Amino acid sequence: MSDDDYIYDEATGEWVPASQATATAAPDDAVVVRDAVGNVLADGDQVTLIKDLTVKGAGQTLKRGTLIKSIRLTGDAQEIDCKFDGIKGLVLRAEFVRKRT
Repeated sequence: MSDDDYIYDEATGEWVPASQATATAAPDDAVVVRDAVGNVLADGDQVTLIKDLTVKGAGQTLKRGTLIKSIRLTGDAQEIDCKFDGIKGLVLRAEFVRKRT
C-alpha cells in the first residue's frame, strides 16, 4: 500500500489518488451559453435578436434584427446581460438571440 492521499471523485463516484485527480480535473464551473442556432457565446460578443421582444417595465419593444453590442454572461446557461439605449438592466434569454459574426 502506498502513502498517496486519496480524493473522492464525484464525477465517477470512486476514490482516486490525488496525483491522478489533479491531472484529470476539468473546470466544471464554466457554463457554456449557446445562442438560438448553437453558437457558443462569450463576454463582449455582439448578438442580433431573432424575434420581436416586449421589454417588461420599459414600455418598449425590441424589433427582430436589433443589434445588441457587448453582452456579458451571467453564469446562467440561458441568460445574458446587455445594455441597450434607454433600458437599464436588460437581461435576454439566449434562445432569442443569434451571434453576429
